[in-house]
Amino acid sequence: MIKAVIFDMDGLLINSEPFWQESETKVFSSLGLDVNKKMFEQFMGKRIDEVVEIMYNTTPWNHCSKEKVADDIVDNVIQLVHEKGSCLDGVISSLEILKTASFKIGLASSSKMKIITAVLDKLQLHDYFEVIHSAEFEQYGKPHPQVFITAANLLGVPPAECLVFEDSLNGVISALAANMKCIAVPEKEASNLNKFVIANDVLDSLNDFKIDQLTNL
Repeated sequence: MIKAVIFDMDGLLINSEPFWQESETKVFSSLGLDVNKKMFEQFMGKRIDEVVEIMYNTTPWNHCSKEKVADDIVDNVIQLVHEKGSCLDGVISSLEILKTASFKIGLASSSKMKIITAVLDKLQLHDYFEVIHSAEFEQYGKPHPQVFITAANLLGVPPAECLVFEDSLNGVISALAANMKCIAVPEKEASNLNKFVIANDVLDSLNDFKIDQLTNL
């Protein structure tokens, strides 16, 4: 029986995936690196330090630290969140449904805590979440399952009794590896949509979520 629901953030609660792509393109291009849509799909759900490490291992640079590159990307994303951030379809209604039904609600994101705070401030969603956790505090980010396992522990619910909402394939893999159920809400334009078949269910948007889906997982 599902007792807790854990939400991812980027691309699920907020329209921030374009912000990440814009920021990564801006910073990586300034270093002389090429980026493309296929790379962005592979990066979705990963921590920014891990993304920077992947790019550095592919094409090393020597005139800027990896930490500075990651910080520049994060700062640019936060600026875009403040300027353009908005709730994605069905976010508020889904949270209200789960809150009314007395489910424990958590958030587990690969983003740094300062981005999470900026997003929740912008969308005014703080009060919905009993637990807010960032993968920056874990040894490994998604697709490693630890960020979700820690969130479940903080909620006081066994992982097997948790459901995760995720928009990225890395996030779905992470949730399933944590022994949790997972409903995927992937980007419609993603080229890897067929891979989301591994999730327990797939929705076009959170607008399609119904509370009775939890009993059928």
